[in-house]
Amino acid sequence: MDRRLTPANGRVASYALAGQVEAERYVPGEEAQVVLPVLDLLDAPNGKRDRQLLFGEAVTVYDRFADHTFVQAARDGYVGYVAEAAIGAPLAPTHRVAVRATHLYADEDMKSPDLMRLSFGSCVTVTDERRKFFETPSGFVPKRHLRPLDRPFADPVTIAQIFFGAPYLWGGNSDLGIDCSGLVQASCLACDIPCPGDSDLQCAALGDLLGPDIAPQRGDLWFWKGHVGWVVDDQTLLHANAHHMAVAYEPLEAACLRIEAQGGGGVTARKRLLAPGSAA
Repeated sequence: MDRRLTPANGRVASYALAGQVEAERYVPGEEAQVVLPVLDLLDAPNGKRDRQLLFGEAVTVYDRFADHTFVQAARDGYVGYVAEAAIGAPLAPTHRVAVRATHLYADEDMKSPDLMRLSFGSCVTVTDERRKFFETPSGFVPKRHLRPLDRPFADPVTIAQIFFGAPYLWGGNSDLGIDCSGLVQASCLACDIPCPGDSDLQCAALGDLLGPDIAPQRGDLWFWKGHVGWVVDDQTLLHANAHHMAVAYEPLEAACLRIEAQGGGGVTARKRLLAPGSAA
């Protein structure tokens, strides 16, 4: 079983895994949500970052110990450890942050204290509508910065372009820092396209495989060993990469030559996700 997607840590495991993995006890899990703007999902208590979770995202808690909780993310099934203080009672989200970033204010006034900075894709629960702000249990958000969850975007490449210039961060999932697979996932989830968290899982799950003789088009995904990027048009790649240390545009041909020259090898797969011409 893939450690990243298996809700089991030796101490506990999901009821669904009884008889499949060894654990001291099997539990149903407890629903919760992230209450910090950006939260590292670690491979062990005080371990290294695998991925990140955003404010309002749903998780299932399977274990609590040593100020950490062992959780599974609802968005993609990824498991890991997070600080216990970063998890709160679950709320049913109604909207997502639909701009690169916004602020959560203490009152319906842009001059009131800003309580939290929220990245694109963060989820909130709207409880009331004011003239220019939506009220949530955590504060007020400008109405123009939110989009109902039942109104997904249509073009993931357009969403990826929102992150242009965002700094590269290994395992990152926010506009404060994002990596190649984080960029693809944020773009897909905003369009209601289920998407795993890492590039190898994305290559296996997303799109139809294309032959090398098929002309690239907008919305294609190109994969390398440990890397992925969006095709913006037949000559341009958009990807979060360590060469630019940012989300950057790069000519497709130049990117292929550079990645191979740096030891990354050639393109391993070209996948077609959407028909061309889609718009958000």
